[in-house]
Amino acid sequence: MGDLANSAVDFYPKSQRRELDHAGGLGCTVPELRGLMELRGAEALQKIRDGYTDVSGLCRRLTTSPTEGLSDNAADLEKRRQIYGQNFIPPKQPKTFLQLVWEALQDVTLIILEIAAIISLGLSFYAPPGEGSEACGNLAAGAEDEGEAEAGWIEGAAILLSVVCVVLVTAFNDWSKEKQFRGLQSRIEQEQKFAVVRNGQQIQIPVAELVVGDIAQIKYGDLLPADGVLIQGNDLKIDESSLTGESDHVRKSVEKDPMLLSGTHVMEGSGRMVVTAVGVNSQTGIIFTLLGASGEEEEKKDKKAKKQDGAVAMEMQPLKSAEGGEMEDREKKKTSVSKKEKSVLQGKLTKLAVQIGKAGLVMSAITVIILVLYFVIQTFVLDGRVWLAECTPVYVQYFVKFFIIGVTVLVVAVPEGLPLAVTISLAYSVKKMMKDNNLVRHLDACETMGNATAICSDKTGTLTTNRMAVVQAYLGDTHYRETPAPSSLAPRILDLLVHAIAINSAYTTKILPPEKDGGLPRQVGNKTECALLGFLRDLHRDYQPVRDQLPEEKLYKVYTFNSVRKSMSTVTRLPQGGFRVFSKGASEILLKKCSNILSSSGEVRSFRPRDRDEMVKKVIEPMACEGLRTICLAFRDFAAGPEPNWENENDIVGELTCIAVVGIEDPVRPEVPEAICKCQKAGITVRMVTGDNINTARAIAAKCGILQPGEDFLCLEGKDFNRRIRNEKGEIEQERLDKIWPKLRVLARSSPTDKHTLVKGIIDSTIGEQRQVVAVTGDGTNDGPALKKADVGFAMGIAGTDVAKEASDIILTDDNFSSIVRAVLWGRNVYDSISKFLQFQLTVNVVAVAVAFTGACITQDSPLKAVQMLWVNLIMDTFASLALATEPPTEALLLRKPYGRDKPLVSRTMMKNIVGHGVYQLGIIFTLLFAGEIFFDIDSGRNAPLHAPPSEHYTIIFNTFVLMQLFNEVNARKIHGERNVFRGVSGNPIFCAIVLGTFAIQIVIVQFGGKPFSCSPLDAEQWLWCLFVGVGELVWGQLIATIPTSHLKCLKEAGHGPGKDEITDEEMAEDEEEIDHAERELRRGQILWFRGLNRIQTQMEVVSTFKRSGSFQGAVRRRSSVLSQLHEVTNLSTPTHVILSAGNPTSATIGNPRSESVP
Repeated sequence: MGDLANSAVDFYPKSQRRELDHAGGLGCTVPELRGLMELRGAEALQKIRDGYTDVSGLCRRLTTSPTEGLSDNAADLEKRRQIYGQNFIPPKQPKTFLQLVWEALQDVTLIILEIAAIISLGLSFYAPPGEGSEACGNLAAGAEDEGEAEAGWIEGAAILLSVVCVVLVTAFNDWSKEKQFRGLQSRIEQEQKFAVVRNGQQIQIPVAELVVGDIAQIKYGDLLPADGVLIQGNDLKIDESSLTGESDHVRKSVEKDPMLLSGTHVMEGSGRMVVTAVGVNSQTGIIFTLLGASGEEEEKKDKKAKKQDGAVAMEMQPLKSAEGGEMEDREKKKTSVSKKEKSVLQGKLTKLAVQIGKAGLVMSAITVIILVLYFVIQTFVLDGRVWLAECTPVYVQYFVKFFIIGVTVLVVAVPEGLPLAVTISLAYSVKKMMKDNNLVRHLDACETMGNATAICSDKTGTLTTNRMAVVQAYLGDTHYRETPAPSSLAPRILDLLVHAIAINSAYTTKILPPEKDGGLPRQVGNKTECALLGFLRDLHRDYQPVRDQLPEEKLYKVYTFNSVRKSMSTVTRLPQGGFRVFSKGASEILLKKCSNILSSSGEVRSFRPRDRDEMVKKVIEPMACEGLRTICLAFRDFAAGPEPNWENENDIVGELTCIAVVGIEDPVRPEVPEAICKCQKAGITVRMVTGDNINTARAIAAKCGILQPGEDFLCLEGKDFNRRIRNEKGEIEQERLDKIWPKLRVLARSSPTDKHTLVKGIIDSTIGEQRQVVAVTGDGTNDGPALKKADVGFAMGIAGTDVAKEASDIILTDDNFSSIVRAVLWGRNVYDSISKFLQFQLTVNVVAVAVAFTGACITQDSPLKAVQMLWVNLIMDTFASLALATEPPTEALLLRKPYGRDKPLVSRTMMKNIVGHGVYQLGIIFTLLFAGEIFFDIDSGRNAPLHAPPSEHYTIIFNTFVLMQLFNEVNARKIHGERNVFRGVSGNPIFCAIVLGTFAIQIVIVQFGGKPFSCSPLDAEQWLWCLFVGVGELVWGQLIATIPTSHLKCLKEAGHGPGKDEITDEEMAEDEEEIDHAERELRRGQILWFRGLNRIQTQMEVVSTFKRSGSFQGAVRRRSSVLSQLHEVTNLSTPTHVILSAGNPTSATIGNPRSESVP
């Protein structure tokens, strides 16, 4: 235990250590509580009995009340934070700007340029001795005067300066992205609130404000934000796999195992706990702190361990664990590549960028080879010169010049602006999407949403308002179409109804007075239960006295609601001995368990299957067809005597007596039909997947517009769906699924497994013209697997459980379906922004590479100099990506069909634009190159010797080239062949500012750039000609738009997504490394965004090595082995997640193609 006290102290500054020892007047010290939380089961109970008598004793020691909670006394709360710490894990320091600059300098092409520039600089200061230069031929001549010879260093210096510029811009972008990422992360953290009892009132507080001694209310679907001890629990089951690696749910109870740990999920039931450890002292916090400390040690040892970068402040925020649910384990084994599949756009971009990079490399190599060969043949063969020692620096200078030209071609060819454009576009969209109630947790989800072809939506709360009310009821043999008068009901029926509703619902569900006079009463908790409590108020009855008489602690047993039971039951003791069970649930399920019913006088009479069928036909179906949810309320009495076996739930909840069946209305949100209509116009199929009755679901689907009259569609129940898609052995067959899903519009009475099966089936299907991209909404804990499987998972911000939010990609902060339509709009906008940028950049690439290559081959010099090329690169990469990636979306985006998975990034229309503008620009530039001096009556700039002054001729070529790009940037705003390229330009001030700013800088460069930019000032007439040719781009664009794309069958599309069926596992494994390398080069910007999240993922996986039995001392002992694993993990080819096998804490399986085992 002394061991433990020391380690606890290590985490605190000295000023706090003294307080730990005597706990500042509170009855427990930090080490004592941490020691308690290390224990489980019987050991823990024994420790509580020995030290505190019982849990109430522990509460007294912590000076808190199990029923009233803490007081809201700010001084007391602050004192607790001082003593026990805050519920917050300190973040790792962000990278400094200098570190980011250093990272940007690692770019291979930049390094090559730097070396070439330094050699060029060095050689320019070297003067060949004596008259040696005569013997070297006229190569070094050219009547350079003293000034010019001395200016030889400028080109090298200018290249270095340009490199510095590029590096600073890149570093600044990375820095701002990391800042945004931290902002996003803290926003996600602020979203998570938790229910605690203070001053006897239940309130929601941000997780970071929890303190030791708080009484926290826990319920199905919560992610526990701190460690605690259970005070009272109902049917509580916890998933502790994130800490222990055990996939079985652990049953928790005050009598057997009351220890609850942070970072674990509540899978069933509800209860209250007293918080005993927060932040770095909680079990998750201890492991995080170990990993944080280990990260620093490892970094000192090995700088290459880059995987440790950018951990983000964690306020016990939901952690994204392994990629798939249990259902995906089998698939994972099949494809040993356990990386998360790339988003649609990422896959296409990576492939395209690798292709462009390779082409650029080949072109630059050929350029250098041709230049060198031409020079060698001209000098040593045709002129018959001999290589003299004193001429070496001159020749080397030529070779360096050729090498710089080659590298410049490569710099222009490699589209390193691509990841920048993606990141800027995503960052911009994510910011704007927050205003549209979409909180994006994973950046790539934003762009994937633009490709969505199908949305599988929940009904309750998403399509409906989730403000429920009982509007019809069947009581005492009478079907009331509105709330009955209490006097018309038998007193016994009324009494049983009040007890059945008040007791058999979560005590946290309440109806509170309205916030404003004349407003509706506030519903707190489960909305279905709120509707039932509201029904009691309409009957002029109050549920509170019943609850006060029978507080939650006195309930004998509770079977909480879950998606398998579709019912909830509560057992109470009767005063005269025996037990009474109240049950409520889906009417057709619960009525099957009823053998009696209450008559109009309140007497019990038998209820035969024939009666049930009649009731279904006359009461339940008519209610359901009006879109009402039907709920049955029933009870059963057990006589005094031997207690029944409470574990045998089927026997307990059987032979019930039906009290009532109620019809609950949940109105459709007014904006939903229009939103669904927009989706259908946009080519997106909306399907409703609900746990409700099929008639209710069908009625709501028709109101929403999911079902259109005269359309051929299917509405199925879960059972029927399963029967149709499974073979005789009970296995799901894709062919059978393929016959069903295209027509399926409503799936009712579905389990979470059915939802997952449907989503997986649609995603894996290969029928139809294009593969499907599926978005799914979910709010329940069991929706997790479907949310993870979907291309984009939407969780409900208000009604959603923490587990659902954690599995999701986007959180809908207003739970509204119309927000999903906004997400589609932004997603498509991202996709279009990237395509606009690609169209612009590929045109520049093609032209610049062709000019440099042809110019080098014909005139032994590139018409565009290295520094000029770097400026062009800066315009087309950084500035253009900023200008084109921040275009706001228009509603017109929703009028076209989705692109889908297989649609290429560069469409045929775009290819027509690229080739068309390329032809225009090359025609102009080659005309200027070979006839420009005649047209403008100036000296030719061709065949100029080394260090010759800049010529007007080449300046005109450079200026014309840049102006053509500027006007083509306006053309690039439209990619679907639209004529009006100026539409909406006034709504994008960034675009206007960048175009005008670039033009202004271009004027400065040409007029005052001089030697560093190889520019000679131009006069007004020459400028007007350059501008005239530039504006010609806009006219030429109109000409290209008139050519029908359908006639240009010869044009190929580019940037296809890799189809799943094309790629075998082996190929995937082989390609992985190549793609990884390409990504490292091309996606430096995006990597920063994902690093923080990845690090958290890795750490949570590592956490699973700490088995339940392992105490903290054991964790410390194992620390070194985990550290060495981490060290090795980080040096493998950047896996996206690490799975440390739970069974053997010293082995790890890494998410890389060959599933290597790390010793």
